[in-house]
Amino acid sequence: MDTQYITLEQWRTLVTVVDTGGYAQAAEVLHKSQSSVTYAVQKIEALLGVKAFEIQGRKAVLTPTGQFLHRRARALLEEAATLERAAKRLSAGWEAEIRIAAEIIFPSWMLLACFDKLGEESPHTRIEYLESVLGGTMEALLTGQVDLAITNQVPPGFLGMPLMQLRFIPVASPSHPLHQLARELTLEDLRGQRHLVVRESGSRRDTRVASLEAPQRWTVSHTATSIEAVKLGFGFAWFPEEKIRNELGDGSLKPLPMRDGAERFTQLYLVLADPDSAGPGTRRLAEIIRFAVAHECMRFSDQKAAPIKMQSQLPATTGDMSD
Repeated sequence: MDTQYITLEQWRTLVTVVDTGGYAQAAEVLHKSQSSVTYAVQKIEALLGVKAFEIQGRKAVLTPTGQFLHRRARALLEEAATLERAAKRLSAGWEAEIRIAAEIIFPSWMLLACFDKLGEESPHTRIEYLESVLGGTMEALLTGQVDLAITNQVPPGFLGMPLMQLRFIPVASPSHPLHQLARELTLEDLRGQRHLVVRESGSRRDTRVASLEAPQRWTVSHTATSIEAVKLGFGFAWFPEEKIRNELGDGSLKPLPMRDGAERFTQLYLVLADPDSAGPGTRRLAEIIRFAVAHECMRFSDQKAAPIKMQSQLPATTGDMSD
């Protein structure tokens, strides 16, 4: 008996019809005739003995069964795409490109040194570096935009390896009014001044990003802008100590003498987006990052130490990143 199966292309056609809002629109996106698109959907309905669409007025809308088929077909197509990417990486050796998202609070000098080390071993591997904030990093993982991420929140369904803990301190320019009080400060003192915060980078931004509900607030898109604004005396902010090591050293930023709550800590995790299909380049970069962070954390007690020289100190062999 000749058994007929629904092909991935037919499922793709169904999903495209739903996503674009009609057969004509789907035909344009798929570069097919409208009749072939209609036939593909009818073929699915005939093989399964169901109706995916029903006519309401002049418009075709999904039936409950059609909604189920659409959800499962989308998942099937995503799984097939993941399988194809994994197969291409395994057959081609080191990846042509590695995409990584890292919380903007992660020390950028360290990550750039890690990229440089990987470049020595695989000079033709391109790197796309997304500097993200809070929900933006999670979104990059969930939508498959990146192969690797450094995040302070591990999304459901992902595994994160603890990487490092960052210490945040409140600071302001030495000339800021808060420093002129010449005493220990309270949260009420801070609420009377302008607070500088960094906006989430995801499409679904949480407007409640401030760590302090101050009436006066400036929200910017990048930590560097926030640091510059605080240096110029426009407000105060909490920054990772590592991010402002130079400003603390030259005195352009000064820690606020808080009575309580002067320190805040954030845990960062290293996450492989898809451990099963991660290529050797992605795994090697993850290994380099792990080593760099571990090495720097051991010497963090020396606040004035220069950034480590990655080229001479990182391991030369690729390890297993699945543990």
